[in-house]
Amino acid sequence: MSELPVQNVVSLAIISIVFVALYVYFTFYRDLFHQYRAEYLKRVLAIYILSLLVVAILLTLIQAAPWSTDPVVALKRVVIAAFPATMSAAVSDAIS
Repeated sequence: MSELPVQNVVSLAIISIVFVALYVYFTFYRDLFHQYRAEYLKRVLAIYILSLLVVAILLTLIQAAPWSTDPVVALKRVVIAAFPATMSAAVSDAIS
């Protein structure tokens, strides 16, 4: 994972945000998007940021994120692990 270029990790983060944005749009806001643009943006950002925080905490707890010795590798791991976590969070948001 430390050999994965930063550009690939950034691309994965962008793809993750796009997938979540599309899922939230088609699940909740398809007919009401013009009225609730701000809420849509807040929901997408909240899902992604909370997923990043949860993944960062879990990776820190299992000592898989070396924040003090190699923060770039830790951040890469968080972004990579957050990809499936964001989709899971969006789906569980739709269930509730």
